Amino acid sequence: MTTLPGPDCTSMAEVRAGVDEVDLELVALLARRFAYMDAAARIKPVRDAVRDEARKAQVIANIRARARAAGLPEEPLAALWDQLVEASITYELIAWDRRQGVSVSSHQSAGAP
Repeated sequence: MTTLPGPDCTSMAEVRAGVDEVDLELVALLARRFAYMDAAARIKPVRDAVRDEARKAQVIANIRARARAAGLPEEPLAALWDQLVEASITYELIAWDRRQGVSVSSHQSAGAP
């Protein structure tokens, strides 16, 4: 089945096919984003540099502006990006520790990254 643009869909099967295709693309983009977290973990000299609240605020402000410009709901997208950034920070902390020889299991037993 050829995936149609949203405005051209006339059935739920077409809508679902489009959503599934976008989800695949999103996962590929997230993998690309997390590869940058691996790079950041390699580049940052100290673990405390992983969490950067000013950068987090900048990323979320950028998403708010882009959502507004695209006519999308700003608050839900900002909340989604907050979760994405927090997941990215957790991932980067684990990657940073792994590079330093800290085992991931010590994170899991402590209940925190």
